Amino acid sequence: MSMTIADIIELLEGFSTFGKELGAEMLLLRIAAAVMIGAVIGIEREMKNRPAGMRTHVLVCLGAALVALIEQQSVAGVLALGADSTINVSVGRITSTVVSGVGFLGAGTIFMSEHKISGLTTAASLWCTACIGLAVGSGFILMAMIAGVVVLVTLKLMQRIIHVHTLKKLEVQFIHRQETLSFLTEYFNKLGVKILDVNFHAENRADGNLYTNMYTLTMPSRISYVDIIETLSEHPNIRRVRTRNL
Repeated sequence: MSMTIADIIELLEGFSTFGKELGAEMLLLRIAAAVMIGAVIGIEREMKNRPAGMRTHVLVCLGAALVALIEQQSVAGVLALGADSTINVSVGRITSTVVSGVGFLGAGTIFMSEHKISGLTTAASLWCTACIGLAVGSGFILMAMIAGVVVLVTLKLMQRIIHVHTLKKLEVQFIHRQETLSFLTEYFNKLGVKILDVNFHAENRADGNLYTNMYTLTMPSRISYVDIIETLSEHPNIRRVRTRNL
């Protein structure tokens, strides 16, 4: 029996099967969809060497889908008993525990390194993947696929589409004040880096003054701190360049 596009969309939307007992084919479809969507999101994270990769996201999505399937089958079983049944079922009680329970897993991906918090995006992607798994297990596969695409676009493309200027601190130690300051100002203007504030310090030495400037900069997203440090360190008047946390 051939299926039309309308039949496929109806199958993926999940409303037609809500409250009904699912057969083996439908169970396999939902499990496969959860694995596929979780894998795609996890691969994006793994390519960026994040603490939670493909396997973690697949397991989170699959586990959430299984919890939703358990609730779906439980609801169908209770409804099949009829109105005279003394058994009650609360829709959403089981699946709601996933939304809060997956938090401990996300917390494991968050860590602090050099006074900088990392892993928040991966923790958020795990939480979203769990929600997507719940949607798949509940039968809303089309909704889950759309959400999966939105998550991928957010992870992969949003920073390229929306450019956010970030604040950075840069410490530069140098000699020959006038000549070096002229070079630094010209270099920052060329890159589009704006100087918001400068703290300076001068140290008297037998071989000439040593100057230290602490710049607070706002940098375009296309500019890499590594490139700036490499370029500045090559200047003969600059003795030391390093980054500082805000």
